Amino acid sequence: MYKYQILIEYVGTSFRGWQVQKKGKTIQGLIQEKISKILNEKIILFGSGRTDRGVHAIEQSAHFVCKSKISNLDTFLKSINYFLKKNLVTVNKIKKKGESFHARYSAKMRIYKYIIINRFARPSLNKDRCWHVIKKLDIDIMKKAAKQLVGTKDFSTFRAASCRAKSPIKTMKSVKIKSHKDNIEIEFRSQSYLQQQVRSMVGCLKYVGEKKWSLKKFAYALNSKKRILCAPPAPSEGLYLVRVIY
Repeated sequence: MYKYQILIEYVGTSFRGWQVQKKGKTIQGLIQEKISKILNEKIILFGSGRTDRGVHAIEQSAHFVCKSKISNLDTFLKSINYFLKKNLVTVNKIKKKGESFHARYSAKMRIYKYIIINRFARPSLNKDRCWHVIKKLDIDIMKKAAKQLVGTKDFSTFRAASCRAKSPIKTMKSVKIKSHKDNIEIEFRSQSYLQQQVRSMVGCLKYVGEKKWSLKKFAYALNSKKRILCAPPAPSEGLYLVRVIY
């Protein structure tokens, strides 16, 4: 048996997320189907984690195991991307890996970013690739709130009701906010996340930036561990899986 890691970029707009579902098109399902046809055997693809409906990836990581060695990796890439191109999905790299590698369980860090376009006029180039927020956001106060998210904490406030994680306790290594003109990027680094955690945190940071919430209220919501006190989660179209570090 041979194990291979693939690095994938995709626009998540037309998919129901990463994970295979009974109904609807998913990224995992699409790639599994195409690889199975190319290799002429049933392939199961294991991703580094699930991305929700509408979420994009700059570099998602996944692996699969097959019976026969892939003799020419460049030819494989050319073939798989030929079948994927209509779906705005691209496999950028393929690497042969050892038996102990697992796309999900071997990951040491997952980096996400969230993009906000903060201006009155609606975006055209970034349509379905960002959150359009009209009201001017206070970046400095958002940065102060973001510092409260760093560290090992109970993130129950930002946890979706359908989350299956065993524990709400996660370690957020860093949360960085940078802005250039109308573009705001919020970067999150953690080994793992709760379902909807990033989008929920962004929603709360936006409330702070709009002055709907004070820093004190943000801290209260975080420390309450109550989902009902969370601001509405940011929409999925502004979220990107940037990189998985092993």
